Amino acid sequence: MKALHRTGVVLCATMLLSASAWAGPGPAGHHDETYSAGEPGDTTKPARIIQVTMGEPDGKMTFIPAKIEVKKGEQVKFMLRNNGELEHEFILATTAENLKHAEAMKKNPDMEHDDPNGIRLAPKKTGEIVWKFTKSGTFEYSCLIPGHREAGMIGTVVVK
Repeated sequence: MKALHRTGVVLCATMLLSASAWAGPGPAGHHDETYSAGEPGDTTKPARIIQVTMGEPDGKMTFIPAKIEVKKGEQVKFMLRNNGELEHEFILATTAENLKHAEAMKKNPDMEHDDPNGIRLAPKKTGEIVWKFTKSGTFEYSCLIPGHREAGMIGTVVVK
């Protein structure tokens, strides 16, 4: 009976440790339950569509537009298009969070992203993010592939 009880305790402890590992925040901005710039939007509700193009025209890495203004509580559907010849990302967060995430990306440039506030697009591909801006402030979207942010791939979202 003691062996069975001990096995049950070990199994429960293993399950709890495994669950906490899966539920944990992960590396720099990954798998967080809360987000600085608001929350994932509801795709079944109306949203203002904002088209954002990524690329490297004339050798300069850019987002067009580079600045977006939204109202607190507004839901936006970002229609993203990579017109460039390189892969690019769109990661929505605070500047501090994106800088921290960028450092993690330098150590692991092929890092997979499955967070609702970011997407990586291959050249000539499209994607979308639906986002509800529940917090006022200034946030940014940037490409955190090593070297891209430093080359100018930063945009600003002002939430009033």
